[in-house]
Amino acid sequence: MITTIALAVAIIALVLSAWLMTQVVALKRRLSAVPRDGDVVGLLQEIDQDLSTVEKVVTELQPRLEEVEAALPEAVCFIGVVNYDAFGDITGNQSRSVALLDRQGSGLVLSILVGRHQTLFYTKQVRHRRGVEELSPEEHSAIARAMAG
Repeated sequence: MITTIALAVAIIALVLSAWLMTQVVALKRRLSAVPRDGDVVGLLQEIDQDLSTVEKVVTELQPRLEEVEAALPEAVCFIGVVNYDAFGDITGNQSRSVALLDRQGSGLVLSILVGRHQTLFYTKQVRHRRGVEELSPEEHSAIARAMAG
């Protein structure tokens, strides 16, 4: 009977010890946030100064962000590439037409025509998905690929 009581007391002590250990670990975790010198007010003042600095930087960045947002519609947003054999004398489709377009479908098409004896390079302006100059089928295809993707 005494051994049963001793065993029960030992189990209760073991459970109580485990619970107290978890409480101590949780308390240590909370106390680790307090500065070593105990100056919580000083820590809060430092945090307030840091927040003031961040607010100042954000305020200074606001006009620059507005400039970037205003320029975005004119930035290159869509790119389309078409590979082909321009002259029928080189395998591997070495020629390329590349469309570089903004959100409105305006920009330019670069075409590099590679042949066995010559390489030609053309640029053509694009406004609202249409060439200012006449476009080749491959250049039309590059524009379509750019705007599709």
